[in-house]
Amino acid sequence: MSNDIIKGLGYAHMAIAAKDFDKSLAFYKALGMRVYTQWGEGDSRIALLDTGNGDLVELFAKPDLNTDKAASSAEGNPFLHFAFSAQNVDEAYRIALEVGATPLKPPAEMPLRSHPVCLTLRIAFVKGPSGEELEFFKIVIKPI
Repeated sequence: MSNDIIKGLGYAHMAIAAKDFDKSLAFYKALGMRVYTQWGEGDSRIALLDTGNGDLVELFAKPDLNTDKAASSAEGNPFLHFAFSAQNVDEAYRIALEVGATPLKPPAEMPLRSHPVCLTLRIAFVKGPSGEELEFFKIVIKPI
């Protein structure tokens, strides 16, 4: 479906502040992402990571990040979570935990009473190296 108001509008990227840039970069690379490009040095490093299908995550070095506040929307941070689509949510969750993520919610199905399209989701949540909340997400087609 195209946007009739803003032509060509689409997803560009999600930006994530990384307290330990190298640790976060290694974490996302261990999830299978590749560095598309990067720039800056030291505490000013930035990397664009390709998730594998052309979608991008922008990783910013932020060594002064207070990770207690970063993961809490109650502290005024509008970033609630970043959802990655995954063909196999359970496998994505397992791999994330193996490479250092903290478990938040194990894989589960979530039937929604949504309309006009009724959906069932398969979801799981982990916390990344800088306290960022990540969701692995798949729409499960089930007959109603």
